[in-house]
Amino acid sequence: MMLVKDMMTPVDQGLSENDTLDKALDMMARYGYHHIPIVKPRGELIGLVSHRDVLGALGSSLHSDEEKIRPEEITMGQIMVRDVCTASPMTNLRKAAICIRTQRYGCLPVVVDKKLVGIITDSDFVNIAIDLLEQIEDSEPPELELLT
Repeated sequence: MMLVKDMMTPVDQGLSENDTLDKALDMMARYGYHHIPIVKPRGELIGLVSHRDVLGALGSSLHSDEEKIRPEEITMGQIMVRDVCTASPMTNLRKAAICIRTQRYGCLPVVVDKKLVGIITDSDFVNIAIDLLEQIEDSEPPELELLT
């Protein structure tokens, strides 16, 4: 049986709920992240911000110049999703995939005693599917040529 720990990406950092949108934008651009866990100072997961959340917050800040909200004025606490579905490193990958599909958020934070230890994304599951398809193809007999 494959477990989340076999495919997750270890994560030991996130942003706090007081960090601002400009910090999230910088982190996403610098590291290529599409999801940022929001954690308390001791690493306890409290929420998640996706690239979609960031774009939504930027879109809502596109008002007239008088009303325009700047990215440094929007905090993660204002845009994060709370009560996110999580997995432990020992969660079965199938159950984790079902959770990602159900919540439609594109990732699943991995926690131990409420503390963030990693993340597994929908892209990880695409990679798993590719590996499994390659294994199936390698185990199939070669196609036989028909003699005429």
